[in-house]
Amino acid sequence: MKIAHRAVLLTALAGLSTASAADKIDVVYHLSEPDRAAFVLNNMQNHIDGVGGPENIKMVLVVHGPAIHALNDIEATDSVRSGVSSLREQGVAFEMCGNTLKAFNTELDELLPGFVEVSQGGVTRIGELQSQGYVYLRP
Repeated sequence: MKIAHRAVLLTALAGLSTASAADKIDVVYHLSEPDRAAFVLNNMQNHIDGVGGPENIKMVLVVHGPAIHALNDIEATDSVRSGVSSLREQGVAFEMCGNTLKAFNTELDELLPGFVEVSQGGVTRIGELQSQGYVYLRP
């Protein structure tokens, strides 16, 4: 890495480490693949830890498509169940696509606790959040 690039990177990192609560980061995570649920939830926890705790970030997980299976209360693995619970306790918002609920003939109360329905659809919701300044991540 060239010296100029290192200086820019170090300056950016220094700015992140001194961010105040007023500089809270807004992030939307996107999940549509059931086999990636535990991975995404782990990334979200790492993100919270990386910014110094839940007080420094506003985080939303928007789910649509087949990922609904991984978040069904009956089908969820222990790691997904505990990940959702822990993140919810830290203030993460969990949103499920209304179109997905209909397509998979699933009721909101069949999912792990904490999900709300986004009736306009998951991808539309992600676009709305991005237009509000949320950083989009799809690990």
